[in-house]
Amino acid sequence: MSRRTITELGRALRAREVSSRELAAAALARIEAADGDLNSFISVEPAMALAAADRADQQLARGEGGPLTGIPFAHKDIFCTAGVKTTCASKMLADFIPPYDATVVSRLAEAGIIMLGKTNMDEFAMGSSNETSFFGPVRNPWDLHRSPGGSSGGSAAAVAAGLVPAATGTDTGGSIRQPAALTGITGLKPTYGRVSRYGMVAFASSLDQAGVLTLSAEDAALLLGAMAGFDPRDSTSADLPVPDYAAQLGSAVAGKRIGLPKEFFDAGLEPASATAVREALRIYERLGAKLVEISLPSLALSVPTYYIVAPAECSSNLSRFDGVRFGYRHEGAQTLEELYKKSRGHGFGAEVKRRILTGTYVLSAGYYDAYYLKAQKARQLIADDFRRCFAEVDIIAGPTAPTPAFRLGEKVDDPVQMYLNDIYTIAVNLAGLPGLSIPCGFSAGLPVGLQLIGPHFGEGPLLNFAHLYQRESDWHTRTPPNVGAASAAIPPSITAEAAPTAGPTGKLR
Repeated sequence: MSRRTITELGRALRAREVSSRELAAAALARIEAADGDLNSFISVEPAMALAAADRADQQLARGEGGPLTGIPFAHKDIFCTAGVKTTCASKMLADFIPPYDATVVSRLAEAGIIMLGKTNMDEFAMGSSNETSFFGPVRNPWDLHRSPGGSSGGSAAAVAAGLVPAATGTDTGGSIRQPAALTGITGLKPTYGRVSRYGMVAFASSLDQAGVLTLSAEDAALLLGAMAGFDPRDSTSADLPVPDYAAQLGSAVAGKRIGLPKEFFDAGLEPASATAVREALRIYERLGAKLVEISLPSLALSVPTYYIVAPAECSSNLSRFDGVRFGYRHEGAQTLEELYKKSRGHGFGAEVKRRILTGTYVLSAGYYDAYYLKAQKARQLIADDFRRCFAEVDIIAGPTAPTPAFRLGEKVDDPVQMYLNDIYTIAVNLAGLPGLSIPCGFSAGLPVGLQLIGPHFGEGPLLNFAHLYQRESDWHTRTPPNVGAASAAIPPSITAEAAPTAGPTGKLR
């Protein structure tokens, strides 16, 4: 059952070819066998998962449940989960056990999803390589010496390696789409406000958005339908009807116009990745769509704008973690000031401190106008560029990342180079638009991603474009070589009783 989509597993469950308990047990065994190399999970919950799987089996036996009932799943460790640790991959929250579920978690649970555990990530979602985690870096299943991307790298690696069929992620500047591209899977970042942020630990509140990493656009459509919708507990949640995204798949795109920003295909794009993306676009031409060159002249402002706005918001959001009200408390401080300094100094990693200091600086009285105010004006210019383009085209397409997966440690000492890895994704967050990455080829044996961008609340057509491409190609079905070794170690007829309860990683409990 490794590397089977949600759609395929759902059919097998409803046909009673397999039980939810068997699926959960097999997935737990795969995690036990393969995650020692990948480090994609921070925690795994076998007892909770198997109990939920039993309830799903009872529902299915009564002829109840929907397309997600009984499906194994993982949540990025940024979503609050009642009674289960939510660490944000930080020493600051290493022992935090929330008393409630995030809205995303509760809605997927109501739809029948079986949570197996929580996935690794960059600390507080700050990073583009999943190397800033307090729990160590995640490795790319296509090449264990390379990064899976960040900050949802744990979720991406787990899905790409076939440990789970899907997982949640969050996208503040490309943190779903970039890891999806680098690991060869589908990653959807919905419109800002489409999915509730309640219970999602905040990094940059005007940019953060929950989404999913899956093996197909069809699976992403099913999950978005369950997650999306108004939430009165989130003041930024959009009070709009949720379409049936799955029902929109398969619609013809003949006559649709696809905009190709010329700034996406400049000298910074690795040649083999550019070739893969352009080859992918020919499929849409064969389906009758028209490719149109467009321009996003303010795109060059997106990276500097993001690295003023996002740190400013993170410096405010993370001020609550002071060792007094929330988070790690350093022992041995003699004064209140010393308690603050030592708790935050020891509780946060280097990248988080860098962004807090940057954010505090640009918000300070003497520099607010020079930096933060200008960044907000630049953000408006970027949004205006997209608005103007969407008056002429139906969707925008281009590469997701400028290069395939880079080596672990290759960019960790050069933050600017690391930040530039998100150059094609950041503008989408600044404008609040939906974006999606799907695999479209390989460069030197590593996956390349095609990014599709839609107008606000245009997830339905966006998923349809991705689905049509995946009907005409097989890049999304390619399996990382390391998955075969992990799967071979799993007994073919594993039973629920054989599911591990504790492993060498210490993650199972």
